[in-house]
Amino acid sequence: MAFTQSTPASSPVVDDPAARAVGLTKVYGRGDASVRALDAVDLELPRGELTAVMGPSGSGKSTLMHCMAGLDRPTSGQTFVGDLEIGSLDDSALTAMRRDRIGFVFQSFNLVPTLTAGENITLPADLAGRPVDRPWFDDLVQQLGISDRLDHRPNELSGGQQQRTACARALIARPSLVFADEPTGNLDSKATTELLTFLRRSVDEAGQSIVMVTHDPRGASFADRVVFLADGRVVDELRSPTAESILERMKQLDS
Repeated sequence: MAFTQSTPASSPVVDDPAARAVGLTKVYGRGDASVRALDAVDLELPRGELTAVMGPSGSGKSTLMHCMAGLDRPTSGQTFVGDLEIGSLDDSALTAMRRDRIGFVFQSFNLVPTLTAGENITLPADLAGRPVDRPWFDDLVQQLGISDRLDHRPNELSGGQQQRTACARALIARPSLVFADEPTGNLDSKATTELLTFLRRSVDEAGQSIVMVTHDPRGASFADRVVFLADGRVVDELRSPTAESILERMKQLDS
């Protein structure tokens, strides 16, 4: 399947990244109880690419994503979405930036249980008081295979259908950047493949920029680049990865 004509053409190639971190540091707690989750991370996320972020538990993967997405404020350093410095924004501007420029997909789906699948997808536009782009909506739900499930509530959907609904919600506003935190963690192998294939098409055919935190080498092999974290630092990266090359690199990092 391919995106239909209602999908915007891929953006022109530009030099500025979709997002970047400069000296990004995040410390939780104080004194002897403090934990340095991120330690002076410098990272660029290119436009029109799928970037996977990997590392052992506690390496700072989710903290990095949350800080770069404006869900958490760093202790020091800077984060940018495009040319916009997140740290310069007050709470209302930060909320607007996340609503207008960023999409989120979480492992736990985060769907509103009292709303139908269709209502969950249009929720960002409804909260912003904006009309829904119906051709784009129809295209998304068709590509994700949930056109016949739009009147069902989350508890009437399978895990894969819930996650695909969450993907449609993340993309409905055509954000410049999508963050996905372990998006396949609660899915079986078939649903995992379907979701990763959709994310890959979103990059290749719609010019989307996606950052995916994952622990799964097979899932990360769908990415253009894998960034490896350890102890809050970027320690390596791998371009054009395969599941085998990712496993080999992880073994090297563990040794």
